[in-house]
Amino acid sequence: MSCCSGKHSGHCVCDMVRKIVLAQNEAEENQNNCCTTGCEQSIEKLLSPTTVTDNGPTTIPFLLYCKGDCDLFFARGVRMNENTTTTFDCVETPIFKAKKFKHDCCVELELLEVTSSGSQTIIPSPNHPQLECGFLPSSANGLRETGICITVDLHCFCAIQCLDPTTPANSV
Repeated sequence: MSCCSGKHSGHCVCDMVRKIVLAQNEAEENQNNCCTTGCEQSIEKLLSPTTVTDNGPTTIPFLLYCKGDCDLFFARGVRMNENTTTTFDCVETPIFKAKKFKHDCCVELELLEVTSSGSQTIIPSPNHPQLECGFLPSSANGLRETGICITVDLHCFCAIQCLDPTTPANSV
């Protein structure tokens, strides 16, 4: 079978997956077969009247996957160590908070640190076989703002996974 039955739109995979989704939606019209975790669900939870309160979640953290190799995107940033004010701390993480759009598809992202009970910082490690999803220790249970922001071009990414809405702890 040729790609798109000889029709070359330049987006053969995208076109075919769109057709699959439309067919599935039609077949499952009256069933509730939605994903349980994803960006649509996270947005709904964040804006739900039961969570929009003074102490409700404020952030939809997310992961990005790079084009080409489809690897999870880890960003690094540097900040002044608040305890010494003469040394720097390096933060590496695959979890982000969108802060604001700059222009077109460029967005400012804040790096979010992963924490465990007691707000101890956990340093994710790319491709470590002993960790959850290859980067996250099983003791991870929270996020903390770092104050470190980077600007990225979203055209460089092929996938996004949203996590459940939360309110990250304030930066150290």
